[in-house]
Amino acid sequence: MWKWLHPYAKPEQAYRLAGRLLPWFAVISLLAFIIGTVWGLAFAPADYQQGDSFRIIYLHVPAAILSMGAYSTMAIAAFIGMVWQLRMADMTVAAIAPVGAVFTFIALLTGAAWGKPMWGAWWVWDARLTSELILLFLYLGVIALYNAFSDKVVAGRAAGILALVGVINLPIIHYSVEWWNTLHQGASITKLAKPSIAPSMLWPLLVMIVAFATFLGALTLMRFRNELIMREWHRPWVKALAEREQ
Repeated sequence: MWKWLHPYAKPEQAYRLAGRLLPWFAVISLLAFIIGTVWGLAFAPADYQQGDSFRIIYLHVPAAILSMGAYSTMAIAAFIGMVWQLRMADMTVAAIAPVGAVFTFIALLTGAAWGKPMWGAWWVWDARLTSELILLFLYLGVIALYNAFSDKVVAGRAAGILALVGVINLPIIHYSVEWWNTLHQGASITKLAKPSIAPSMLWPLLVMIVAFATFLGALTLMRFRNELIMREWHRPWVKALAEREQ
């Protein structure tokens, strides 16, 4: 059933597939960013309590969701790399980690900017905020481990182990508002049966989540292709590719 995936375990085929997917992710991301930004900032109504300051939700929420989504994807890739010994999986971990770290930083920064008018403080040691900060440290740890070894096979294994260990933090982030007393508001859009957000605000938010997700995909594909070239620079197919680009 999975035989169609086997050719893409070869670096050259994986490079070509990433190159074919990259423009699609980039175009969808650009269109979704334009639509979501204009819709959310210009046409969505102001919140009856927070006024226009609530509009930071269109950056904060997608970044926060995708910070966890990126880590989940990275952990799955690490698991595949450890079980099936696929180099492509280790390269995927290395490609995702810096992008996920940036998304996590954006979530923390926009959360602080949102918290100041709402809570009266830029930062509180809230359970959700603290666990999200730990997620950033996990990303930085994966990046540091991967770059600490000259042997990239060993580097991939070490980074993959840390990525898998860090998965325990994801349910803590998600359920922290239910397990502990917290200033952070509870789930709004994940309550699929009855989201606690007006549709006029929800739809541009969903568009922005698509924009962030496809942007994450585009950046990861770009980094994956670069990682492949760096790891396979001595291979004939890379030399042939360089000659065609000249």
